[in-house]
Amino acid sequence: MTAEQDALRDTLRQLLTRESDTRSTMTSPTGHDEKLWARLASLGLTALAAPSTCDATFLETRIVLSELGRNVTPSPFLGSVVAAAAASSAGAEDVRADIAEGALVSLAWDPYALNAQVADVFLVPRDDGLYALSPSDVVVTPAGGMDPTRRLATVEATGTGRFLGVPDMARVRDVACAALCAESAGAAARCLELTVDYSRQRTQFGRPIGSFQALKHRMADMHVLVETAESASLAAATAVVTGEDLVHTAATAAVWCTEAFSQVAAEMIQLHGGIAITWEHDAHLYFKRAHGNTHLFGSPREHTSRLAVELGG
Repeated sequence: MTAEQDALRDTLRQLLTRESDTRSTMTSPTGHDEKLWARLASLGLTALAAPSTCDATFLETRIVLSELGRNVTPSPFLGSVVAAAAASSAGAEDVRADIAEGALVSLAWDPYALNAQVADVFLVPRDDGLYALSPSDVVVTPAGGMDPTRRLATVEATGTGRFLGVPDMARVRDVACAALCAESAGAAARCLELTVDYSRQRTQFGRPIGSFQALKHRMADMHVLVETAESASLAAATAVVTGEDLVHTAATAAVWCTEAFSQVAAEMIQLHGGIAITWEHDAHLYFKRAHGNTHLFGSPREHTSRLAVELGG
């Protein structure tokens, strides 16, 4: 990473460590911390969706998502600054400009919409293109999910809305998958850190459990999963910027990063023992986020099938 990207990561990590309270936020009426969202906007992070910078700064977007993933922070960033902005890129610069200013936009697809309960604008794909609708022109129905840190909903359009253009929705999915890879890789890395720290503190038979050979091997396997997920995430983000082989790279990374996160989160629970299955410990939040990510923007089976078609299999 560049020095500027390192500084962005460090600044955001300090901010989220200090101000992100996942437990209280996930049960709040809005499902996200409005003050924290305003802070992210003041730092210019929502401006990553601005019409002139969106694709060129996707490597920076990746860093933001990775840090949000580390904290399993409930945030509209993935749904608004990434997915909705990508969908509105064709002929809807005004929507992206609003997102850059901190407006919450929800893309109604996949089949669930992110941050629909708090959205200022809804983007609804139809056969002839993309339409922007106001909250009064839609019916939002909350959808239950395993992950309490990410609220999903279905959106039914009751109005016509404003025609925005004809976006490449296949590319929108690839961009969203690349973003989800960043979040999954960051969360997986945090799972490993928490597990290593716990293995140094927890003792058994008068020794830290991290000194046991069997546990060392399991944490080494976790490390491999984390490092390869990071590499796959970087490859997908780079493909968004360059446009080279985006379909294959995003689909491959989506399969690997979500699966790696799921395995690492499961191992974290196993290696923490009984404490990890208590409500007070954060392990279950990572495990549930991993499960949710596996089915967001397409399951691994769907991405694998898509790859097979693309490669002529």
